[in-house]
Amino acid sequence: MFPAARSWCNMFAPSFSSVPGCDVSRNERAQRILDCLHTAVLTCNRDLLVTSANPAGEMLFRLSANHLVDRSLLEVCGNDEESLAPLRKAIDSGHPVTAHGMRLTLSPGTTIDVDYTATPLISWGGEERLLLELVRVDQFLRLAREETLSDTHAAKRAVLRGLAHEIKNPLGGLRGAAQLLDRELPDRSYREYTRIIIHEADRLRKLVDRMMGPFRPMRTAPVNIHQVLEHVCKLVQAENPVGLIVRQDYDPSLPELEGDREQLVQAILNIVRNAVEAMDGDGQICLRTRVKRFMKIGDTSHRRVIRTDIEDDGPGIPNGLREQIFFPMVTGRAQGTGLGLSIAQDIISRHGGLIEVASEPGRTRFSIYLPFTNKVTNA
Repeated sequence: MFPAARSWCNMFAPSFSSVPGCDVSRNERAQRILDCLHTAVLTCNRDLLVTSANPAGEMLFRLSANHLVDRSLLEVCGNDEESLAPLRKAIDSGHPVTAHGMRLTLSPGTTIDVDYTATPLISWGGEERLLLELVRVDQFLRLAREETLSDTHAAKRAVLRGLAHEIKNPLGGLRGAAQLLDRELPDRSYREYTRIIIHEADRLRKLVDRMMGPFRPMRTAPVNIHQVLEHVCKLVQAENPVGLIVRQDYDPSLPELEGDREQLVQAILNIVRNAVEAMDGDGQICLRTRVKRFMKIGDTSHRRVIRTDIEDDGPGIPNGLREQIFFPMVTGRAQGTGLGLSIAQDIISRHGGLIEVASEPGRTRFSIYLPFTNKVTNA
């Protein structure tokens, strides 16, 4: 039995035994219910020292009950006294308290957001306890944001397809007419103007194709993500021989994944180049790979996915652009086209993955999640 289970039994057993007809088996059934709850549950004494934790609580705080019991909530949650004031108020008033969006710091650099309900109770012997139920909400927010971005991306692709069709048809006619005119002009000096028309029509057509992203079918095969990253690293360092530092932090145990190597190179290269341009070619980029377990992408749950981080120490992404950087033609640079990240997102989406971004001055991280095995799409 978990240490948490023993703590719960010690706390509630006398209460159950005082009920007529109650026996140990009924007490065990109650304990099993507590152990099977997906909601993290802690109990604390009046001084807000943890007295017990169910298995879900152990998973939430990433500590065993042995390491949670007798520790202060202030220490466990990594918060300040002011954030725990509602809990003290609940004990003093005897009324439950519910709060939303409490941020817990589990370790330096690792934070989670939870909603909680604190319920005062009096256990056997008259000792005051506080029952604390915590539900992690940042995962739900991530799934909701991912679903919104996926829907927006699908709508964007549909609009772009229609727009591309409406632009490329008249461009074809314009180019053809310019070619015919070029052949018929008696004065060769005028042909410079028809060639400008043809050149600009071709340039617009290529721009539309770039907005649409890779249009050839996926050519999937086993791909080593580290070979992709090393290829990108060589390309970027050749383009920026001075001032740029690229660090590699790879998990060598990662197996291959199914994907289109060329398109994955293009997606990651676009993100890395974007980071280099944000730093004006002078700074540090870290390429990192890890395994993430039990992740849901869209409507599909995966036991394992590859997480590839591209992290730079540049100025960060302005708040006004953060939610729009994957839209075509959106850029924070005067010379930028705003197509690189849009194309990268399209490629990763076609591989059944997703891209997340976190940014602050001095640290921007793009995280690419790719399933090891997933049915890719040519849509």
